[in-house]
Amino acid sequence: MGDVRVAAIASLTPLEELDSDPFLVDTRGQHDMCARWAADKGYVVTRQLRLYGLRPDHRALWADVEDGEVELFVAPNDRVLARAVASVSRFTEECERRGVRLEIAGLDEPLYSSRTKAGVHRRLSMPTAGYDGS
Repeated sequence: MGDVRVAAIASLTPLEELDSDPFLVDTRGQHDMCARWAADKGYVVTRQLRLYGLRPDHRALWADVEDGEVELFVAPNDRVLARAVASVSRFTEECERRGVRLEIAGLDEPLYSSRTKAGVHRRLSMPTAGYDGS
């Protein structure tokens, strides 16, 4: 039996919310949590998704499932999932309909000092190479 292939879900959250909820802004930290969860289970993260309010039936969520690259979605916690998709209940139903597992990592969130918040701010406010705005 091969490794279970996982899509890690992170939420895109405005940088302005860094002080009120730094974990929701920290997509790298969210993906790290998903990767730790997957590694603990012997699974492999094959996709990293960064989403905000995406419709549960959007093609971007299901293309890798249809191509056989993803068998399971994992989100760090319920808050992230609620930001990432427009309707958690509809996304859950769509996962069930397609036979794709949906898991919540539920690990402890990192602590954010003013220094780590500044690091998140620098990372997220820098332009991304190759980003074309589409």
